[in-house]
Amino acid sequence: MTNRYSLKLAHINDTHSHFDPSRVQFLLTHEQQSYEVYSHSGGYARIGYQVQQARQQAADAGQDFLFLHGGDSFQGTLYFNQFKGVANADLLNRLAPDAMVLGNHEIDAGNQPVKRFLDTINFPLLAGNMDLSQEDPLKQDRLAGHPKLFDYIPERQMAKVLLKPLGDKQIAIIGITLDQMKEIARPDEDTHFANAIATTTNTVAKLKADGIDHILVLSHLGWDKDKELAREVPGISLIVGGHSHTLQGDFSAIGINALPYGYRVEDTPILHAGKYAETLGLCDIEFDDKGRVTKLAGHNYFMLDEHLIIEGEQEVTAATYNALKLQLMAHPGVLWNEGLWDEELSEINQVIAQRYRPAIDALEHQVLGFVPKNLIHTRLPSKALPHGSEIAPWVCKSIYHETRRLDLQVDFALHNAGGVRQSLNKGTVTMADVLGRLLPFALPLVKYRILGRYLYQTLESAINSATNNSITGTGAGSFPYTYGLKYCYDGRQPLGTRILHLEILTEIAGEMQWHSVMPDRMYSGVSSAYTASGKEGYQDLLRAEQQESIEALTLPQAFIRYMQREEGLHGIMPPHVLYTSHLDGL
Repeated sequence: MTNRYSLKLAHINDTHSHFDPSRVQFLLTHEQQSYEVYSHSGGYARIGYQVQQARQQAADAGQDFLFLHGGDSFQGTLYFNQFKGVANADLLNRLAPDAMVLGNHEIDAGNQPVKRFLDTINFPLLAGNMDLSQEDPLKQDRLAGHPKLFDYIPERQMAKVLLKPLGDKQIAIIGITLDQMKEIARPDEDTHFANAIATTTNTVAKLKADGIDHILVLSHLGWDKDKELAREVPGISLIVGGHSHTLQGDFSAIGINALPYGYRVEDTPILHAGKYAETLGLCDIEFDDKGRVTKLAGHNYFMLDEHLIIEGEQEVTAATYNALKLQLMAHPGVLWNEGLWDEELSEINQVIAQRYRPAIDALEHQVLGFVPKNLIHTRLPSKALPHGSEIAPWVCKSIYHETRRLDLQVDFALHNAGGVRQSLNKGTVTMADVLGRLLPFALPLVKYRILGRYLYQTLESAINSATNNSITGTGAGSFPYTYGLKYCYDGRQPLGTRILHLEILTEIAGEMQWHSVMPDRMYSGVSSAYTASGKEGYQDLLRAEQQESIEALTLPQAFIRYMQREEGLHGIMPPHVLYTSHLDGL
């Protein structure tokens, strides 16, 4: 007779310091009229309450229980900007996950923040392909050997494994993170990442040889790579993932597109829970004695405010309001209990309100200036925005002018799209808007001198990487935006010849004029330290004659100073990007 093993699982990922509920929008229909319904969902106090309930339900039913975090707790809001991970560790301890996998944003600023995080958390941090075998044994923030870190075992080419009870057996949890970490984050030079699929293959094989068949991979690889992992590595019972902000569940009735929850690849279910602590994944899982998932029932769940904001072309009557609220209540992806919608753990709420929120509130009231129109951020140019982002060039302009105000001569500014996080709405702009939402990464600026030929190569390489044109790139975040440089890219041309025109703004006799960039002439530029480090297609910037860190200026500081001096963003920003996709005409 085959035994059945039952597990209740709760999971979150890519929470990015969203401790408070996040604004969400639904599209509902009532009596053939459409309505936009706004609420706030999730946050740590609501997630804490629901996890507590799920844990108790599992205990009452005799089930084993796991609560897992799919990585990227760091960055994203003013809470991180102000407290640098201290609040993250404190509040995650109060949520009490059984494990978290290392995300790329945990290591944006090197190993030191990871060490501080490890020293504070009460749960294991899994990074099974993080190779610390070459780490300097004398360094102050050494990670190797840390009791909370489950890293790589180089002599066995496998991950350290977390074992948890599952009936009369054990379930093995393998934490696997991005092996492209050096391309998209900033780990210390002595920290390396082994191939994700090879590490998982070796680890699963060793577990199977030891008689452990129930194997869960806690992944920070993203949806596409998780599917590849399921195809390439037989024997994985379940993948719980993050990184790609993928929402699963049937939300079509409330106007949200999402993938099926528990989507299977090679009979391995994959689970993701969206982003920003908006939703919580909850499911009941049954395994057979060989580790195969035989039943998975669950969903991602929104945890909403009791009161809704509803907009429509027709007047919203009390009857309409109640009907739309009942639609949400009836949806299987919305959690409520006996008419209560926004149940929270008061302990977590009080800690946020008393210990962390006062500093955030002060920044929300500090006005920098005025923006006369919406400035939309998109990483890539599109039909709607043929020159790409409307706000990224303003960020580049601020870098350019604020660097020059320090009496440092630069000819241009260059920045990657991923360093700008969202659009800027018309109206007043506060310190909180910049530090918490637009430019949350406090990256130093770097000045460098570089030959013109390498600027051609840098721009093409970064765009090729952003668009997967002839190469496998690292995502659309590498797309380049500029000030003082303007270029024309045609992705249909042969590799190495796709930058058709490249011009630089030059001051001659007190007048600014555009001139072609000469391959053998030296130019001075400024970029963030991330971009200047050669990541995500920018490797030719490492050919610079010299790189000099600007100690007195970070990326958000430059934008803040520019905004304050100009009292906002005024005037017209001429296009600096002319872009033709390699897909045009296909």
